[in-house]
Amino acid sequence: MDQNLSLYKVFYTVANTGNISRAASELFISQPAISKSIRKLEQSLDVTLFSRNSRGVQLTEEGEVLYGYVQSAFYSLQMGESQLKKINDLGIGHLHIGVSTTLCKYMLLPYLKDFIAAHPHIRITIECQSTNHTLQLLKENKIDLGLVGRPERLHHAHFDSLGEIEDIFVSTASYLENLSVRTSHQKKIPSLSSPEEILKSATLMLLDKENMTRQFIDDYLALYHIESNNLLEVSTMDLLIEFAKVGLGAACVIRQFVEKELAEGSLVEIPLEVPMNKREIGFVYQENIQQTSAVKEFIEFYQNRS
Repeated sequence: MDQNLSLYKVFYTVANTGNISRAASELFISQPAISKSIRKLEQSLDVTLFSRNSRGVQLTEEGEVLYGYVQSAFYSLQMGESQLKKINDLGIGHLHIGVSTTLCKYMLLPYLKDFIAAHPHIRITIECQSTNHTLQLLKENKIDLGLVGRPERLHHAHFDSLGEIEDIFVSTASYLENLSVRTSHQKKIPSLSSPEEILKSATLMLLDKENMTRQFIDDYLALYHIESNNLLEVSTMDLLIEFAKVGLGAACVIRQFVEKELAEGSLVEIPLEVPMNKREIGFVYQENIQQTSAVKEFIEFYQNRS
């Protein structure tokens, strides 16, 4: 690049403001200096970058092309500055993690407890959002890592698997007994003959549609033509488990998160003729940026523990 970076800074500011006087005010230089810089850049590139109008200036077609590249370059510089700020922020490491509420409680907290004990100097921020939102925050470089179910596509991101989870349907034994009696009276049949009929007749309790787990469950239900007449949508896995334990219906939950309830008998599994596919859970982070020392320490920590 033969041109001085300051010329592109002037060009970028004028393009954003659409006005030479406003650009001069933002850059704290005179209007003639702005105009001279633009002329110098145009002469060097042998193109006209701006055309004048009653309100100020606007980009020409050639200017639009150059603006796209310059905007990308300045964005990259801003990201670099942001990463340096994270590294040098008061000399204290900062770790920013995105995770759903469910995965935060059942999977992230055990890692954080031991990590904080080993690295008390590192400041940690948790963004509790849906998996879809977590992946978007990661793409925008607003978090360092995300704890998510493995997405179908990983765009310039690395995924470290922590293992598999399995989705199952559960309820109380008494709920199933009462459902069978109620359905027998209504439909004049002896009992519910299959798990699919149970799910169709039961109050089916699922996470809301914004959740990636719900999207996975919906695909399964549609594949096997299971449609409940009564649907209850819940915002968190904890509420699903608690609602199932008090006998409100049949809930779709993650097996690993109700092992205690299944062992003690407060919940029973509704076995499916075709079990749902297991899903991978793990940490994901961007490959194309330089990670801070805090992020590197956390990655090394969970990799050694897994």
